[in-house]
Amino acid sequence: MTALNKIPVTVITGFLGAGKTTLIRHLMQNPQGKRLAVVVNEFGTAGVDGDILKSCSDDNCPAENIMELANGCICCTVADDFIPTIERLMALPETPEHIIIETSGLALPKPLLKAFDWPAIRSRITVDGVIALADAEAVAKGQFATDLDAVEAQRAADEGIDHETPLSELFKDQISCADIILLSKADLAGGDGVETARAVIEKEAPRKLPVLPMTEGVIDPRVILGLEAAAEDDLEARPSHHEHHHHHHDDDHDHEHHHHHDHSHDDFESIVVEMGEVADPEDLQNRIIAMARSRNILRVKGYIAVQGKPMRMLVQAVGERLRAQYDQPWGSQPRKTQLVVIAEHDNIDTAGIHADLGA
Repeated sequence: MTALNKIPVTVITGFLGAGKTTLIRHLMQNPQGKRLAVVVNEFGTAGVDGDILKSCSDDNCPAENIMELANGCICCTVADDFIPTIERLMALPETPEHIIIETSGLALPKPLLKAFDWPAIRSRITVDGVIALADAEAVAKGQFATDLDAVEAQRAADEGIDHETPLSELFKDQISCADIILLSKADLAGGDGVETARAVIEKEAPRKLPVLPMTEGVIDPRVILGLEAAAEDDLEARPSHHEHHHHHHDDDHDHEHHHHHDHSHDDFESIVVEMGEVADPEDLQNRIIAMARSRNILRVKGYIAVQGKPMRMLVQAVGERLRAQYDQPWGSQPRKTQLVVIAEHDNIDTAGIHADLGA
């Protein structure tokens, strides 16, 4: 691990009952070859989510990698509770390669995102993405959460939060901090419900966000945990033309109960865009963001070869949020720019994407 290899953290927000625990269990079962750690912060259900997740622990995510913050919302306990928990994860004999944080459905996400700037952990972790879950059926009805009474009871029990904020505002805050929205229980909402919910979210969102329907917590983990390790470690080995379905045959036996509307691997596609050295990396970054916006691209990850720089520039984008840093010298590797782009099938237009990026 070089100092620049920060551990990516995925923050998962959403109201009680939106299906956060179900999603995390699915990710734990499909970790993309990454060693995971999970931090659960659900107020009032002391221990329940943690126990459910601990029962799913395995070699990729052993029980000691699952930590709970039981006393109230993260934002009020940053110094006492959250930072030490992250530090404990960092001190495990085998450092986790990806951390998932499930926030209380009631906490405002912004203070948590600020917590990642604390000096104690800033150099060691990076926010990979913020994923907000919303119950498709509830949102379509204008309720935001399946069981509003349960959400209100949960709020009443937590002195640490501001009870004045109406639920609709909390919902808005979760949406505005998110990079990608997952509409859970899409099967119950049906096609019309999903479209209505999408319209509600688009109205609340401060910018264009990818909104993906999901059933039973099943979503291609590349969308949540970043692109599969193979894409990052060995781009040369990957063909840059379209991938075909049959590469994913390993997935079939996992989901015999496949519903056609499950967002499994077949719904997403990744392509690799290659180009030579780049004179103006900022221009390319701006092109990536503009492309994410216009084509609803979910993720971009790769390296830019910047003219005259011995270091390669690592770039990753989740939705429209992009981060870039020089991460390591090229050494003997061929200096070329390579970007992996992942989106829903219909949004992958290879020629258009190449044109957008100037490749």
